[in-house]
Amino acid sequence: MATLLSQSQRRPPLLRQAIKIRRRRVRDLQDPLPQKEIEPPSHQLSPEERTLLYEEALYTVLHRLGQPEPNHVIEASELLRYLQEAFHVKPEEHQRTLQRVRELQKPIFCLKATVKQAKGILGKDVSGFSDPYCLLGIEQGVRMPGDSPGARRQQKAVVRHTIPEEQTHRTQVINQTLNPVWDETFILWVPRGQDDFLGNVVLRLQDLRCREDRWYPLEPCTETYPDRGQCHLQFQLIHKRRATTASRSQPSYTVHLHLLQQLVSHEVTRHQAGSTSWDGLLSPQAATILFLHATQKDLSDFHQSMAQWLAYSRLYQSLEFPSGCLLHPITSIEYQWIQGRLKAEQREELAASFSSLLAYGLSLIRRFRSVFPLSVSDSPARLQSLLRVLVQMCKMKAFGELCPDSAPLSQLVTEALLALLNVQDIIGDLQQCQHTWNKIFHNALKVDLFSTAFLELQWLVAKRVKDHTAAVGSPVSPEMGESLFQLYISLKELCQLHVVPSERDGVLALDGFHRWFQPAIPSWLQKTYSVALARVQRAVQMDQLVPLGELTKHSTSAVDLSTCFTQISHTARQLDWPDPEEAFMITVKFVEDTCRLALVYCSLIKARARELSVGQKDQGQAANMLCVVVNDMEQLRLVIGKLPTQLAWEALEQRVGAVLEQEQLRNTLHAQLQGALAGLGHEIRTGVRTLAEQLEVGIAKHIQKLIGVRESVSPEDAILPLMKFLEVKLCYMNTNLVQENFSSLLTLLWTHTLTELAEAAASQRSSPLASSRLKIALQNLEICFHAEGCGLLPEALHTATFQALQRDLELQAASSRELIRKYFCSRIQQQAETASEELGAVTVKASYRASEQKLRVELLSASSLLHHPPFPGPGSSDPFVQLTLEPRHEFPELAARETQKHKKDLHPLFDETFEFLVSAEPCQKAGACLLLTVLDHDTLGADDLEGEAFLPLCDLPGLTGSEEPGEVPQTRLPLTYPAPNGEPILQLLESRKGDREAQVFVRLRRQRAKQASQHAPRPGR
Repeated sequence: MATLLSQSQRRPPLLRQAIKIRRRRVRDLQDPLPQKEIEPPSHQLSPEERTLLYEEALYTVLHRLGQPEPNHVIEASELLRYLQEAFHVKPEEHQRTLQRVRELQKPIFCLKATVKQAKGILGKDVSGFSDPYCLLGIEQGVRMPGDSPGARRQQKAVVRHTIPEEQTHRTQVINQTLNPVWDETFILWVPRGQDDFLGNVVLRLQDLRCREDRWYPLEPCTETYPDRGQCHLQFQLIHKRRATTASRSQPSYTVHLHLLQQLVSHEVTRHQAGSTSWDGLLSPQAATILFLHATQKDLSDFHQSMAQWLAYSRLYQSLEFPSGCLLHPITSIEYQWIQGRLKAEQREELAASFSSLLAYGLSLIRRFRSVFPLSVSDSPARLQSLLRVLVQMCKMKAFGELCPDSAPLSQLVTEALLALLNVQDIIGDLQQCQHTWNKIFHNALKVDLFSTAFLELQWLVAKRVKDHTAAVGSPVSPEMGESLFQLYISLKELCQLHVVPSERDGVLALDGFHRWFQPAIPSWLQKTYSVALARVQRAVQMDQLVPLGELTKHSTSAVDLSTCFTQISHTARQLDWPDPEEAFMITVKFVEDTCRLALVYCSLIKARARELSVGQKDQGQAANMLCVVVNDMEQLRLVIGKLPTQLAWEALEQRVGAVLEQEQLRNTLHAQLQGALAGLGHEIRTGVRTLAEQLEVGIAKHIQKLIGVRESVSPEDAILPLMKFLEVKLCYMNTNLVQENFSSLLTLLWTHTLTELAEAAASQRSSPLASSRLKIALQNLEICFHAEGCGLLPEALHTATFQALQRDLELQAASSRELIRKYFCSRIQQQAETASEELGAVTVKASYRASEQKLRVELLSASSLLHHPPFPGPGSSDPFVQLTLEPRHEFPELAARETQKHKKDLHPLFDETFEFLVSAEPCQKAGACLLLTVLDHDTLGADDLEGEAFLPLCDLPGLTGSEEPGEVPQTRLPLTYPAPNGEPILQLLESRKGDREAQVFVRLRRQRAKQASQHAPRPGR
């Protein structure tokens, strides 16, 4: 509500003081304390900045106030969908952010009212004039006309009658006028003496748009003077104390600039995706959101124009849209320019935008033949539009004040056009002359027009180029360096026309022209690296770390990086420096930069994976990204390995062979390459190691569960969960990893699996059932990791650890009787390998008579036995031989036999025969043998052991055939001792405490080993 009054008396001093206080509070609301400006970033926002900006945009839509403007979008849901698309937010993330923003504290809604002026008001003083001022206030709970019969009287009420004085705002008093001009602004919080009445304006807040600027008729309090004049008012619905992080931490202008850049970038890319060019007009959704944000943040028109200029000028240098879009902000800034209203940081930002766009425009002008080709119909119009933008920009007062040292635009454009010296035009003319005109003149007049034209033009070009390069300062700026590089390439192309001068012409003026460009080489190399680095950073930032396809398992950044390195190699080939030694140093720099970029990429891609994994609850998604990262690194390793070919090292080494040692070549180029490959290999192994660790936990758990499965479950069923786990995980890894990385992963997992199995086997030595499960698991794991030739090769599988584990499990899984059989098999093998008769020997004849099912043994003699004196000095032995068929469980009913005891005889002649009634079947089994134990009889104590001999039964004459054996040959068996430290089989049997047969067998074998250790032969016997 606004009421015009005429002051009829001086206001009391206390009231004037209250008005001053009230005005000061208004000014505090209008101009909050200055916040520290943030350095404006590039239009590529970080993920954190983009998230905060997204919250800011959603907050703007959710807390919209006022009637919509014409052509603006009304539905909030449509605006929210547009923001989700513009910020590339997934639906679930959009819902989470939207809910979080809805829970933020609502802003304080304010009405910013500007009382501009009034006209045609009543004259209340005797002079025919008035001393008008205006009272403003917001009345709560008012019913408007049509609500009730008393509404008309309510509308005619004045501000001071309906609103408390502390909630009203008052303009200054303008003396003696009927057309007062105030131009005062007040902030009115939305639900939250006697002077002459001149007129009244009553408005409903819900009827106001976000911005209003119009003349309102003044309503009378009575019908005496119905025409009370008009009042010019401006209204704007704004926010105070917005709860978003962006609003609380950044200036309003900076936040609006970022939002504008994001939406304009989306508008441009959306049109490009539809194969159309953006015409510079924002969609209704984007226009609505930007209008609401600027209004709610109370941004001035000037700051909105400046934000539009900064956003459009930046995006114009990276996205394709008409340059004419820049003209509107240029005009707006020029119309409203007052340098003092900008902070120092904003002035620097605006000056940088002017310089950046000017440099970019000049770079396009230098390449106008390729950038604006005549083959494209709209090229002249686009070039003309660009020139118009540059002209208007350089004419701006802001440009003149912020960029005072800039040369005139006409001079800069002239230098840009002359930088190429029109060499391309000369080359085109000479080529046309060579292919067309020269034939005509030569055929008609024998005149070589091409040679004449070339020799003349090359002198002119050489003079202009030498003068131009001599005038270039040091160091060479990036812009000048690019211009010189294009000129260098053009001169190379000109010289490649291959005109050989005659003797009278002398040396060509362009010979050795490369030396004129030596000062620009550092600039060229730095520019190549900078462009490549920026491209790598941009590629990683845009990478979502998803494979490109089923067959291509790396992501987009790896493709961009490969293209980037190809471009570096292309630049090196373009340069093709003639001087061999300098060419070598240039190549070294290219290789160094390429290797550095490779390591930078590794750091960036890992950081990108961590960034995308923040808040990611799905571990599978994190594993997917890690697979992509190691695949990208592997792809990079392959690309780096092609450097010698791409940079033509072999040809370079042949060129520099006369000036550089071969050792120097190896210590530079090759050392750099090997260092980069080693670094990449380490990064790849680290990534694969991380993937392997994620699977190793599951493998260890399944192996432990395998051991604890109840005895009723078969070993095949017990290992089923482990094999299913590996099948799923390895299939997943094979799908997501390239072959090299998958093989590395398999190697790590195989090593870990063998370690886990070995530890489990060591803890289950006394359990044949658990060992049997582990044995079957090892067999199946070997098949799984081999994968029918698609996995690890046999030599990679059959490591020393695998072979040892296989032997251990083979023993542990065997029954006690099987272990006893294996023990005798090993002793038979030892017997066959023993040739020394250090302990003596026995001679026997043994055969089998199938018709009688009898085993016949003739023990003939023993020789060279050891003597066992009871006291120091010479002694003798009382030998006898004990004969047993082993293993005992195969011959349970056959008792041991003994020979006669011979007194004091180291070479006894026994000549005794023994027969054992036994079927042929147990004799044919592996490990079946006749154990000949030679003992020294001791009357007082236990018999001493002279040695043991093992005769295998499976090869006895007559055992396999049906005929009776003929003449049986003698068999001489050297005596042996059991191992003094015990054997693995005996240790395993000893651990089976509950097996009586095993314990009895071990006790006897330990007794024999103890006897052997007490009577071991002395050295030198």
